[in-house]
Amino acid sequence: MNDILLAYAKRPRKYLQIGLTLFIIFSLTLWSVLSIKYPGYTDGGRVIGINIIRALFKPNWNRLWSLETFDVPFLMFETIGIAFLGTLLGAVLSVPFAFLTAKNIVGKFSFIGNTIITTIRSIPFYLIAIMFVRVSGGGPMTGALTLGVLSIGMISKLYIEVIEDIDPGILQALDAMGANVFEKIRYGIIPQLTASMISVIIYRFEINVKNATVLGIVGAGGIGLTLIDAISAGRYRDASAALWGIIVVVMIIDFFSTRLRKKLTTGD
Repeated sequence: MNDILLAYAKRPRKYLQIGLTLFIIFSLTLWSVLSIKYPGYTDGGRVIGINIIRALFKPNWNRLWSLETFDVPFLMFETIGIAFLGTLLGAVLSVPFAFLTAKNIVGKFSFIGNTIITTIRSIPFYLIAIMFVRVSGGGPMTGALTLGVLSIGMISKLYIEVIEDIDPGILQALDAMGANVFEKIRYGIIPQLTASMISVIIYRFEINVKNATVLGIVGAGGIGLTLIDAISAGRYRDASAALWGIIVVVMIIDFFSTRLRKKLTTGD
């Protein structure tokens, strides 16, 4: 215990760096507060806010349990389908980007793939969604295509980390045994990548389920359109039913995906 206290007492004193960091954070915070103007409540805004909060505890149960088209269960199944197809598309498209960007694969030319991935990640979410809606006319498949493109940036980045962490000793051992390129990929690379890549895909699927609920706002299918229409029309109980449907589905998916990812990565 004394050794720990002694080591702590002899720790490097970086008062200048800490003080400068705190000053920068405080300055940015103050500048942000002064730059953002808050106009206050709109006319009737307080009443609307209270009504929305009340509706959360009194949803339209008919919309929440009905199996009719355009009710919450049907729209949530559609939203999950959009998220699944979008994630699958993004996972497939990310593979070549990742291999063409990993430094242990392409060396100094990795900046080419990295530039493409960064460009994709820089495009705003709504801009991609609106572009696909304008091109294909909207609908669930438009949502899936949007999520597929949006997923490339994140999935590729995580794929790259997995690929760059490959144990080169295994490949060297296979090379010493006379293995050809296909055998090295089959027995040396794929076994090292599979579990981590599946874990990445599952994690992105969690995110895409949440993103898919928003895509409906721009006409790309899913429950988002019903949610925004209900709020705009003042049907807060319908909006509450849609919101509770989203919350329950997201919680279920998060629970099972977390357990599955833990199983893949740790084996527990």
